[in-house]
Amino acid sequence: MNPGDLAPDFSLQDQSGTTLSLSALVANGPVVLFFYPVALSTGCTKETCHFRDLHGEFKKLGAQPIGISMDEVEKQSEFASLNNLDYPLLSDPDGEVAKAYGVKRGFDLLKTRRSTFVIGRDRRVIKVIKSEINMNKHADEALAVLSQQ
Repeated sequence: MNPGDLAPDFSLQDQSGTTLSLSALVANGPVVLFFYPVALSTGCTKETCHFRDLHGEFKKLGAQPIGISMDEVEKQSEFASLNNLDYPLLSDPDGEVAKAYGVKRGFDLLKTRRSTFVIGRDRRVIKVIKSEINMNKHADEALAVLSQQ
């Protein structure tokens, strides 16, 4: 996926079991779709909590962070509850969405590459952010990109 590409649409369940689709989400404004490897892990907790801490800034820009991993709905629910995450965490248990976005790994330990896609209302990718070690980079860069729109 590169800037300008049409982001693949999908429908997945969030941590409460509600089915959400990308096409419906972008109707409300830009989406910051971030893939993380494993719910409840140290790095993923740091990343998702940073998105939580900046949620108000995203909201001011009319954008919404959406987390996604291959964890089951129940684990996403536990993760959201333990960390007071106030945005959707989507469950992609078979990895089909991760595969469509080019972030699925071939081995199980870290199932997806830590990657973020800033997606506009037209479902076009505005920015792709990748970093496996800088957990704050994803939210910070996405916010910077959106503030320039």
